[in-house]
Amino acid sequence: MNMTRSQHIALRQRGVTMIVGLIMLVLLTLLVLASFQLGKTNLEIVGNAQDRGDSIASAQQTIEAAISSPLLTTSPGAIFPNPCNTANTLCYDVNGDGTNDVSVTLTPTPTCVKAEVIKNKNLVLSKEDDRRCTIGIVQSQFGIENTAGSDSLCSDSLWDIRAQAQDTTTKAQAVVEEGVAVRVRTTDVDTSCPLP
Repeated sequence: MNMTRSQHIALRQRGVTMIVGLIMLVLLTLLVLASFQLGKTNLEIVGNAQDRGDSIASAQQTIEAAISSPLLTTSPGAIFPNPCNTANTLCYDVNGDGTNDVSVTLTPTPTCVKAEVIKNKNLVLSKEDDRRCTIGIVQSQFGIENTAGSDSLCSDSLWDIRAQAQDTTTKAQAVVEEGVAVRVRTTDVDTSCPLP
């Protein structure tokens, strides 16, 4: 069988077309795989950001619970009556499945940075919190000279609280640290925050 020159060229072009088609198919496959991998990576990034956000929110919630507890100033090493795992630890179920997802520990133990007794003359008796600082003093010393400059029953204290959160599944961690001003009875702060 003799092929003419035009038949030979036609067969050759079909071969080149097949090779170009295969190259295009390989390139298209690589593009699809790269897009899939990029989408998967973006999904992981978003998931990690959500886990970190849950950890930060849980740490913030634990600090707020510590601030609200009367045990902060009297017993800073055991603030929560029902800790999760160890003292000063709370656990949270952030996705509602009945299993604790985030564990938050106040570490180190919250510390009092300073405390200062409030003078009677600095109290505003129209405020309920200030009136509580004078109970027993105002009535018993009413009319006595220089009692306005004496100490009230309350102190302003400044506390450093640091919460370390960890997601129990993904091990995502977050640390939130805050300085908190707390008004307390001077007798409550005597042991945990000595006055200058």
